[in-house]
Amino acid sequence: MINVLFVCLGNICRSPMAEAMFRDLVKREGFEQKISVDSAGTGDWHVGKPPHEGTRGILERYSINSEGLKARQITADDLDQFDYVIGMDSENIKNIKQLSDGDGPVVKRLLDFTVGQGNKDVPDPYFTGNFDETYDLVKAGCQALLDHIKAAHHL
Repeated sequence: MINVLFVCLGNICRSPMAEAMFRDLVKREGFEQKISVDSAGTGDWHVGKPPHEGTRGILERYSINSEGLKARQITADDLDQFDYVIGMDSENIKNIKQLSDGDGPVVKRLLDFTVGQGNKDVPDPYFTGNFDETYDLVKAGCQALLDHIKAAHHL
């Protein structure tokens, strides 16, 4: 099983959006038995809460299921359990790496997997209010990540 963890600041906007979208892609391609997906935040402010209403709204608009998602905080143990820990921006990556002993999973920004994308940070719609922009970037990143995983693991 290939384990993928998406990480943002509070785990209510970007990372649950990525989790739901990636899970949908994995299901559509028939890889549910090969790839597992989760998300977490670097902070603990929203632990136990569902995704932000903006995230839920845009996922509903595109018929992507977000049922049962609840915010949680990333732990050092996650770095032992996941093969890919995917941050939404440079600050997330810095915080993730502070939990690491240097040995562990692939730790990259989601947009590091895309080609031609200038800025590799996904803006936080909690602050920008632009859930459409975030959705478009996360969609491109999720597809690029899945393509990478398929190639790297011969799926």
